[in-house]
Amino acid sequence: MMTSAGARGNLLLALGGAVVASMPLWAMPYHVQLASTALIGGMFALSLQLLVGATGLVSLAHGAFFGLGSYAVYLLSQALGGAPSVFLSLPGAMLLAGTAAAMVGALALRTQGFFFLMTTLAFGQMLFFLFHDTPIGGGMDGVFIPRPDLIWPVPKAWRAPVFLWLNLGVLAAMYAGLWALMRTMFGHALLGIRANESRMRAMGHDVQRLKLAAFILAGALAGAAGHMAALTDAFVSPELLGWHRSAEALLMVLLGGIGALHGPILGAIALTTIQELGHLITERQKLVEGLAILLAVLLLRHGLAGRSK
Repeated sequence: MMTSAGARGNLLLALGGAVVASMPLWAMPYHVQLASTALIGGMFALSLQLLVGATGLVSLAHGAFFGLGSYAVYLLSQALGGAPSVFLSLPGAMLLAGTAAAMVGALALRTQGFFFLMTTLAFGQMLFFLFHDTPIGGGMDGVFIPRPDLIWPVPKAWRAPVFLWLNLGVLAAMYAGLWALMRTMFGHALLGIRANESRMRAMGHDVQRLKLAAFILAGALAGAAGHMAALTDAFVSPELLGWHRSAEALLMVLLGGIGALHGPILGAIALTTIQELGHLITERQKLVEGLAILLAVLLLRHGLAGRSK
């Protein structure tokens, strides 16, 4: 069952949002940028929670949809000869990622279990090598891109705070939208598929179509997260599409709590913090990161969300 934050969890989320929003007033620019990275990770993991937590599907093509959302900004800037408006680039990123998710899902959802996992991995890797081994988007080296135009010109000194607030707003909107979605008939149907797919099929539900709809929506939301990453960093590379991106999002979901809507946000903050601390403590930060994650999995069986209710 997909759960949302309880009274204590909602209070913690609200307080956390207020602290993040105030960071430009007291934190160093580096930490403001780091907070933006965590917020983007939260968006990405939240989109995957729609599959893992609600529908019971684990996809390794999700990173490819994130990367396509980023590359959509580059492709639009090339087509228009300059930076597109954010009101064009964001829907464009979601459309490109959602279309790719529709094509991948239509084939991958013909399989189940391990075969579904490997099929999504294969499609994700094909999209990765499309951008890695061809001149599209600068090839393997990536390319700097013009940031989409906002409503008003943003001075260079205010870019980090403005992008932080934008990322926070998009994450809040995504969370609120999914919270409302999971309370509709569609959301209840997805939860029913995860609980007992055979029973849902026997009751007359078109399980395949419901799964595909969830897969497309999750892909489009991953594209929105990728768009915000491109908007924040002004750079795209094939690494944004790699399977490790999907694994990282899955790890955020696990750390936060599978089935808890606010879990991916907590997981993204935790993983970003672990990675940063590992970098500060030792040159072998992956070892520290691995040990911290192992302890978290062993000690927090229901994820961080289980401790925030």
